[in-house]
Amino acid sequence: MGRILAIDYGRKRCGIAVTDPSKIIANGLETVPTHTLFEYLEKYMQAEDVELIVMGYPTQTNGVESESMRYIKPFVNRLKNKYPDLPVSWVDERFTSKIAFQAMLDGGVKKKERQNKALVDKVSATIILQTYLEQNR
Repeated sequence: MGRILAIDYGRKRCGIAVTDPSKIIANGLETVPTHTLFEYLEKYMQAEDVELIVMGYPTQTNGVESESMRYIKPFVNRLKNKYPDLPVSWVDERFTSKIAFQAMLDGGVKKKERQNKALVDKVSATIILQTYLEQNR
């Protein structure tokens, strides 16, 4: 039984979240520099069975694709070439950074830690993954 892995892709760093083997709970896993993402994924997938990758789909408030899709699409194409049997699903990621920040605020995370963008990216990936799980129950 494989896990589902979610990526909040950014130009500088990527937040990564993963489910438990039963695919019930989404957990923040890591934030990695974007230029090392493929290396990280390769090591992770050697150690863990991943059956699906969920990507955050950035859109503007009017629903039009965000400018950042021009960086994300080539990454997803490389991902599909490297892992052709691994399906990729998309989840609207509008407002995930704001939701992540609010979740940290509600969770009592101290101000200095909330300013850590790597933590925000990891929490955003977790929200993307949780959204996917809720939409597919």
